[in-house]
Amino acid sequence: MSSEKTRGKRPRGGSHQHRQAGNRLPDEVAGSHPFTTFQDLFLHYLAAERRLAENTLEAYQADLSAFLAFVAGHGITEPAQITANHIRDFLGHCHQQGISPRSNARRTSCLRAFFRFLLAEQLVPIDPTVLIDLPKPGRPLPKVLTVTEVDRLLAGTGDTTPLGLRNHAMLHLLYATGMRVSELVKLPVAAANLTAGYVRVLGKGNKERLVPFGEQARECLVVYLRDGRPHQLKKRRSDFLFLTGRGTAMTRLRFWQIIREAARGAGIRKTISPHILRHSFATHLLENGADLRSVQMMLGHADIATTQIYTHVDGNRLKNLHQKFHPRG
Repeated sequence: MSSEKTRGKRPRGGSHQHRQAGNRLPDEVAGSHPFTTFQDLFLHYLAAERRLAENTLEAYQADLSAFLAFVAGHGITEPAQITANHIRDFLGHCHQQGISPRSNARRTSCLRAFFRFLLAEQLVPIDPTVLIDLPKPGRPLPKVLTVTEVDRLLAGTGDTTPLGLRNHAMLHLLYATGMRVSELVKLPVAAANLTAGYVRVLGKGNKERLVPFGEQARECLVVYLRDGRPHQLKKRRSDFLFLTGRGTAMTRLRFWQIIREAARGAGIRKTISPHILRHSFATHLLENGADLRSVQMMLGHADIATTQIYTHVDGNRLKNLHQKFHPRG
């Protein structure tokens, strides 16, 4: 299908909201490169009709962009020319580049949704993904820090600047609650109840949960709120608990940088991320006798099967202890 045929065209079929005045397509979609046009139509559909979260939309955009760049490099100019073999070649290329089976499975799901959309809008004659098997991602055990490594990470550097106090408080609160990094950086001031010792977290699907935190995290928050945050704000106002030097909300990427810098400073050689601290939170709770249902609630998992992966981590620890100390281990 040529770009002239798609230029200015609005989707038909199931995407009825695109035809409504309140959901008109961006002007820049018309006159774009054919692949860009189709990608923009799809992403607009995901945002307007399926109302996917911003992080999910970014993942779809990245996966789809990688695929379209790959097929364009092989002389494909229109989606109707794409076959199942092109998709298999792309997934094979991703595997050779070190992309994990789990990520390849996510990319396959993205392409399935993309071609189902194009087929529903009569923009391709067939859906080539029906011939593609979803890669089996497996379920790798989460990487965690030892309690000793966490202690070193949370020991701090003695930095009493406003940013130093902020970083120290964020690390303590993350390990104390097991929050996702996206939940941490968007946490409002009003969500932290220092008297009762819990935070009110707005998680995936706008589901709210209460997560307790201990005395050490509370003390770090008290010091930050007293000696750090007011200096960041100066005369400005913000609802966010953790702020940048400009008094604005922090990004997830910036906190990734902060936790990696803190790990290097603590002499931790493992590749570390905010999610590893979340994994460590759950694993250490279970190792010390917490029940699975309570950990599920604190993590904000909709399905307890998601939380059960941490029992495998604990099971490995028990197996190692058995082998080490049992006379016939």
